Amino acid sequence: MDLNDMILVSVDDHLCEPPEMFDQHLPAKWRDEAPKVIRTDSGDDVWSFNGSIIPNVGLNAVAGRPKEEYGIEPTAFDEMRPGCYDVHARVKDMDAAGVLGSMCFPSFPGFAGRLFANHPDKEFAADLIRAYNDWHIHEWAGAYPGRFIPMALPMIWSAEECAAEVRRVAELGCHSMTFTENPAKLGEPSFHCDYWDPLWEAFSDTGTVCSIHLGSSGEMVITAPDAPMDVMIQLQPMNISQAAADLLWSSIPRRFPDIRIALSEGGTGWIPYFMDRADRTYDMHHLWTGQDFDNLLPSEVFRRNFLTCFINDPVGVVLRHEIGIDNICWEMDYPHSDSTWPNAPELLAETLTGVPDDEVDKMTHLNAMSWYQYDPFAHRDRADCTVGALRASAVDHDISVQSMDKGRHQGKDRDLAGFTSRNKGVNR
Repeated sequence: MDLNDMILVSVDDHLCEPPEMFDQHLPAKWRDEAPKVIRTDSGDDVWSFNGSIIPNVGLNAVAGRPKEEYGIEPTAFDEMRPGCYDVHARVKDMDAAGVLGSMCFPSFPGFAGRLFANHPDKEFAADLIRAYNDWHIHEWAGAYPGRFIPMALPMIWSAEECAAEVRRVAELGCHSMTFTENPAKLGEPSFHCDYWDPLWEAFSDTGTVCSIHLGSSGEMVITAPDAPMDVMIQLQPMNISQAAADLLWSSIPRRFPDIRIALSEGGTGWIPYFMDRADRTYDMHHLWTGQDFDNLLPSEVFRRNFLTCFINDPVGVVLRHEIGIDNICWEMDYPHSDSTWPNAPELLAETLTGVPDDEVDKMTHLNAMSWYQYDPFAHRDRADCTVGALRASAVDHDISVQSMDKGRHQGKDRDLAGFTSRNKGVNR
């Protein structure tokens, strides 16, 4: 398939929440306690919440910067591309990269909303999460119908409240909720009890995907305190592998056969071995461990209930039929350092060389549409959704690599409300 004819939907991107996100959706009684962005004396933009400072507004939002400037930074909004936090600029960045659709995970609340969940006043925490979800559904995804797969935060301190939120946001057209890869690490009941049953039932009833992002338990695989950063980066998919094993061997997918679980940013090349090992483990050990998959193999349950995704995974593409061609989606990971933006179509087309067109379509957009109840073609003609058509609409949009002078914002006095209003329509 010619890269200009591809239709790309990314099921794993990220957003950096703008300062004004709570203005319209949080009940007035909480306004004074709402998270706020403040500028420090050193020139950083930080979130202030519950007496604490969350020091990194960027969280690796390095799209458009040279690789030598990659890192955990940036720490200020003016060190980022506006597309990181402004939805109008984001859509321009998507157009310029030829990307039709995007599902955006949160940043400062944590991938599973841990920051809000840790607040001692759970009424306030619940209102924060509902406000975040309403902002995301109505103002982020809703600003450009058909361009985003909306995603909601969970209420991880309560299965019942979380289930109610799944049903509420589903009524608003949101069929993806992020969740932790290991609730036990957060002091909550594990996947191996019936505590979470109301949540699994809500996911199943509404067709909402339980989207699990690596690192959402607050921990990453680290071999030693003094190991190079490269070790942790390479081992990132192992976090998802652990979550996949935990969920597969729990009784959840057997008791709730309609549940859909997405493993985000974990890659795909490891999955054939994972499934082969699961089947062998079952064959050799289930008689004494007590596992019972009835008339199915663990690999068959995995293919029925789990979605996987890749950024650029040639091995996974070669092994796509071992994984399951209906279980694979593509992701861009904008604006993080693993992202292929803005050259995603070129890199993906090279990886997909020789793959039949119908299989390319499944991995690039049809599977995402099916799993997430997402229909971009209801909002625009299919011919206008291709890489070539989208790029043609954004030929004047600047996507050049630009160095960010980390000292340029130091000591500047800036009114964040003014900053927000000035940038609200960037590149629209």
